Amino acid sequence: MREHQMDEVVDSTKLAGEADANSPVVPWLTEHEQMFWRAVLDAHRAVERMIDTQLLVTSDISNADFSVLVVLSESDKQTMRMRELCEDLDWDRSRMSHQITRMERRGLVEKIRCEKDNRGIDVHLTEHGRELIERAAPGHVRAVRKVLFDTLHDIDLDAAMARYNAVAEAAHKLQAELRP
Repeated sequence: MREHQMDEVVDSTKLAGEADANSPVVPWLTEHEQMFWRAVLDAHRAVERMIDTQLLVTSDISNADFSVLVVLSESDKQTMRMRELCEDLDWDRSRMSHQITRMERRGLVEKIRCEKDNRGIDVHLTEHGRELIERAAPGHVRAVRKVLFDTLHDIDLDAAMARYNAVAEAAHKLQAELRP
């Protein structure tokens, strides 16, 4: 059930902040806050879909491929430990493992046993992967500029970045608190 449909089902006394004896008061979003939250979600999804489409149409790669290629292309010797890739992209190990396996089959990366720790896996950007990221990057940057920076040309980027960083920090903190 979509969020807004659930809103109609919730008891109106709880929406007003009243709670029954067994539950804490829930600080429900105001209508304006709800509209803003949905705008954030819609914008995020639209940008993600645009990036996916742009990369698939122009370079025949996914956004996930591109994300891995970017991180590897910016790393020393274009090689990283698999767990560092997971941390940089905030992906779980299973997702990263499947992604790297798919990319390795296409010759974009190669898995190498870590020299320092034989249990670890390093991921190395191949020449084919480097060429692909170099071809894909200009179109990606043009699309990001058109959708984001040309649209938000009149905002203070430093102030907006500080706010987004604060949101990310709060989300990471709450996520850590929620984990068992």
